[in-house]
Amino acid sequence: MIPTTTTGGAASQETAGERLRYLFVLSRPRFWLYLAGPVAVGAVYGAATLADLAEPVLLVLFAYFLVPANVFLYGINDVYDAEIDAENPKKDDGGREARWEGQRFVVYAVTVCGALAIPVALLLPRAAWLWIGLFVLLGAEYSAPPARFKTTPVLDSLSNGLYVVPAMAAYATVAGAQPPLLAVAGAWCWAMAMHTFSAIPDIDPDRRAGIRTTATLLGERATYAYCTVVWGLAAVAFGLLDPRLGVVFAVYPMLVAGIGLSSVPVDRAYWWYPTINTIVGAVLTMGKLWQIAPPF
Repeated sequence: MIPTTTTGGAASQETAGERLRYLFVLSRPRFWLYLAGPVAVGAVYGAATLADLAEPVLLVLFAYFLVPANVFLYGINDVYDAEIDAENPKKDDGGREARWEGQRFVVYAVTVCGALAIPVALLLPRAAWLWIGLFVLLGAEYSAPPARFKTTPVLDSLSNGLYVVPAMAAYATVAGAQPPLLAVAGAWCWAMAMHTFSAIPDIDPDRRAGIRTTATLLGERATYAYCTVVWGLAAVAFGLLDPRLGVVFAVYPMLVAGIGLSSVPVDRAYWWYPTINTIVGAVLTMGKLWQIAPPF
């Protein structure tokens, strides 16, 4: 059950515009494409022709994972991490992330955005239902009791495969079949490493709050090594599917190893990845589109 405490009169007097702005910040706009981008990639790799990409349901799927899914995912995270976030400097970084202070409207918004997954799933073929259900389950239980995966080392990393689930749903929607196991394994490893890398800036505040994660267990230097290995496994898995994919994903282990060996602050490098991931996603998508419909 999601807590529904309020902060009193101040919260109740917020205007609709202020609430929308809060939800906008809460949804982490810089990270919107972490969920929506995989929809485009999965759809393209599930297509045999350009006509396969003309299905209106793909726009619905993209729209859901662009905004509502992010409100659902990060809203639950902020509600259940309220005490931890009191020590988290990212919540004070120029308004990049919101700090939940008991606003009841946030709970309602999260509930509605989670429930929207049901009508979205009903528009999709049954092959995609598994992935939509898995997203809702992992998205909730990553932060919420009873599982609260984020507080258990290794499980916090493993459960973050939820970020690539939209790609699997899109692939199944277009192809009418499940994606290759190597693609699932490679994408899952990519998401695991991405999550654990993003947890490095939180090591100190998480330790002060008594939260155990893969990053707090390993420490900063060993976490860099963990991310290098897991991103390397992702590159290998994709390389077995197609050597060109392996080359693209090899960027990640090389980059994180370089960051770990350099003097670049991790809390600065952390903000590079939305751009890096967008570029990689665009390369993957355009490369497959070129293969489906060569321009020359």
